[in-house]
Amino acid sequence: MTEFIILGIAATLAGLVDAVVGGGGLIQTPMLFSVFPQTNPATLLGTGKLAGVWGTAASALSYAKKVQIRWATVFPAALSAFLFSFCGAFTVTHIPSDFVRKLLPFILVLVASYTLMRKDFGMHHSPIYDGRREFIFALLAGGVIGFYDGFFGPGTGSFLVFLFVRFFGFDFLSASASAKLVNVACNLSALLWFGYSGHVFWLMGAVMAICNVMGSLIGSRLAIKYGSGFVRKAFLFVVSALILKSTYDAFLK
Repeated sequence: MTEFIILGIAATLAGLVDAVVGGGGLIQTPMLFSVFPQTNPATLLGTGKLAGVWGTAASALSYAKKVQIRWATVFPAALSAFLFSFCGAFTVTHIPSDFVRKLLPFILVLVASYTLMRKDFGMHHSPIYDGRREFIFALLAGGVIGFYDGFFGPGTGSFLVFLFVRFFGFDFLSASASAKLVNVACNLSALLWFGYSGHVFWLMGAVMAICNVMGSLIGSRLAIKYGSGFVRKAFLFVVSALILKSTYDAFLK
């Protein structure tokens, strides 16, 4: 019962953070590893995906009702992410992801530095691409992030938000809404493999999913209410926390 309570609280907080700007895995994944230190990492990742896919879907629906979605970008990105997330999940059950763990802090520092230096970054919604170029770049972005999410995962939502702002010209609110839809595809695809290969605690994951949905609904409403400025600040806070946590995991733990 203690394990259910601890992970339920963690899943609620993770859902709230993830709905605003991504990065819910910063809370949920380490807590799973802490509660079940002797369990196969793939099983803990699979359980996290079961919780995350429901929470992300709930926040995606909330956003879709209030924020205009640019489907010409989001649909091909989600399709590519779905395919490559499955590949990443398959790979992580056969190859350790330690090298990604050590690289992650440096990538996050670059993301945070770029966002800080550009004061107006993500404050205006001006999509850059259209037609074939938009389709191709969306496929590439979705594929890269999808594979990363299935293979490792932490910070996927934040990376998606950054990509939509930096490379597609979205504002932070639209980027966050779009990221949720792509993230649903990532989580669902990875979950299919983890579930098929027996790497899911189904009961624990179901309880965490309920809590994750509750947190996601709160987080998405906060983001919609307070807009891109709020999401930008939350983005910087979450990325900074990810830098500290990923550095500790990679080099000090």
